[in-house]
Amino acid sequence: MNQPAPLPLVASLLDAPLPPSGIAWLDTARQENRAAFAAAGLPDTKVEAWKYTALRGLGQRSFANGDADAQTRAVDASALALPGVAGVRLVFVNGAFRADLSTLDALPDGLSLQPLSLALQGDAEPLRFALSRHYRDAGDAFAQVNAAIASDGVVLRVAAHARIEQPVQLVFAGAEAELAWHARNVIELGEGAELSLVEHYASRGDAAQLATLVSDIELRDGAQLHHVVLQDAAIGTNLIRRSSLHLHARAQATLHVLELGGALVRHDLRAELIGDDAQLHTRGVFMPHGRQHIDTQLAIRHQALNTTSTSHWRGVANDRARGVFRGAIVVAPGADGSDANLSNKNLLLSPSAEIDTKPELEIYADEVQAAHGATVGQLDERSLFYLRSRGIPLAEARALLTAAFCRAVLDDLPNAALREHLSGLLVAQLPT
Repeated sequence: MNQPAPLPLVASLLDAPLPPSGIAWLDTARQENRAAFAAAGLPDTKVEAWKYTALRGLGQRSFANGDADAQTRAVDASALALPGVAGVRLVFVNGAFRADLSTLDALPDGLSLQPLSLALQGDAEPLRFALSRHYRDAGDAFAQVNAAIASDGVVLRVAAHARIEQPVQLVFAGAEAELAWHARNVIELGEGAELSLVEHYASRGDAAQLATLVSDIELRDGAQLHHVVLQDAAIGTNLIRRSSLHLHARAQATLHVLELGGALVRHDLRAELIGDDAQLHTRGVFMPHGRQHIDTQLAIRHQALNTTSTSHWRGVANDRARGVFRGAIVVAPGADGSDANLSNKNLLLSPSAEIDTKPELEIYADEVQAAHGATVGQLDERSLFYLRSRGIPLAEARALLTAAFCRAVLDDLPNAALREHLSGLLVAQLPT
């Protein structure tokens, strides 16, 4: 029986050449992940993790692989700067490292930071565990593509007990070109280390792009990570990301995530609390408008004693936009004394907007505190009436209430200058 022709997107991704590395285990992993993608193709809505994110339209697109002109693409460096973030910066344009836009001189003691392409030219063995991973689940298509094709990204390590004073900024910029690019990040904080990390997705123009990015983040015993993710990609960008965090004993990670741009955007955020007393705190806002589709998949697994997770996410959808949020918490056998709390509150600002939210909680341990909940609704009419009775026009009253609703997840961001800037971006995104 003849096999059906692959979708244009699948065909274009399979046509992309595998990056030669000269490292046997890496080349093997790339070939095996590519073979897995060729066999399975794109997930459809029958796959539970993709139930609310159909790929029919994207599957009919095809993209050139990589950008031969990435080193000379014009990028406004000033547009990459963020208030309160003035330290080390690593910049990628269409997936390629740009030394001219990066700031890597005078790295602070204890910080190692370099592009993956350079790290693979040296001793690649420390990267073997992350880069030789095989993705086999039904919804892993884009992780398989990334593992097969990505040739650049970030390798960041903080030495044990080092405290990096200034935030480190990672910038992934899309520039005018219709193509696909892929990046892979490997981040490790040593025992007792502390780091503030700002991850910024910024692009301009109307060119349609497909970008995949996979990050593996390891926090050793007692490490602390303060992580801000700002996604403000151009309206033509299809951005698929996966972030995997592993928290060892007493490690703490705090994430603040803003999802603002893009056409189809998906972020799989997976965290495993594998050491006693590990803590994870996530805060996020997704704000699709127009015909944007933004999908956040949050999966947290408590695997050790007395671990803690708190997750507070807000969604606002306008026009014909669609937001998706799935928050899944598993308290595994033996994770006694765990404390897990998840909340997702959402606003619909137009009759045609849609938000699908699905909180999940599975508990297999004893003496556990756990709560989860989700709401989807509209602005409170009593609050609107109160503001209007004091002379505030309806449109302004709606904007004030919506801004306050979103800003709540930024209240505990310690970088005041960055917090105010992100708040301003939220306000600018609100309908007028």
